[in-house]
Amino acid sequence: MFVQADTIVKAVMIGLVFATAVTWTVWLSKTIELIRAQRNARAALRDLASARSMEDAVRLVRQGTVARLLDGAVAELELSNDRMNREGIKARIASRLQQIEAAASRRVAFGTGVLATIGSTAPFVGLFGTVWGIMNSFIGISKSQTTNLAVVAPGIAEALLATALGLVAAIPAVMIYNLFARQIGSYRALLGDGSAEIARLAGRDLDGGALVVRRHLAAAE
Repeated sequence: MFVQADTIVKAVMIGLVFATAVTWTVWLSKTIELIRAQRNARAALRDLASARSMEDAVRLVRQGTVARLLDGAVAELELSNDRMNREGIKARIASRLQQIEAAASRRVAFGTGVLATIGSTAPFVGLFGTVWGIMNSFIGISKSQTTNLAVVAPGIAEALLATALGLVAAIPAVMIYNLFARQIGSYRALLGDGSAEIARLAGRDLDGGALVVRRHLAAAE
């Protein structure tokens, strides 16, 4: 059916097959990325739960997004001094944590938008191929001056194949996009928990009089 289809219908089919390949490629890459990110975040949260100060947290959490959150909090602490208002320092730490958390969320969500695009447009692209193919079939009927089903059916079947490919491309894209939306939401919740724990540790250090935490000292150990 593909070989005998019109050039436009062939182009539509090839585009839909390519969109399907893109969908499964994004699924594989983002699944691996999200599994690693969630695993690292959960491990970091366990380490943060056992920490009693920012110094402990810096020693325990060495990599991942939670480590970047710690870096941001430590950087803000190092820019502060004992003459600054402690509540202002806490507010600036919270603001920096929010920025890092938002950047991490955008980074992990990168690439999922194409799934939404494929899921919303693929059926219409397939429908366009079908309409074009049926138009050509009717033109062929008028030229042959016959309504024999054996003459009409092949062209219509070729046209309907485009709609089928559109659905094959769209349905997995929508399902995978919804799956990723839930997983990314769960990951953001983990980062939110990490930010809250870091803010508590920073507040504890500030209230206890320890304003500066130097990460390079922990790295040297």
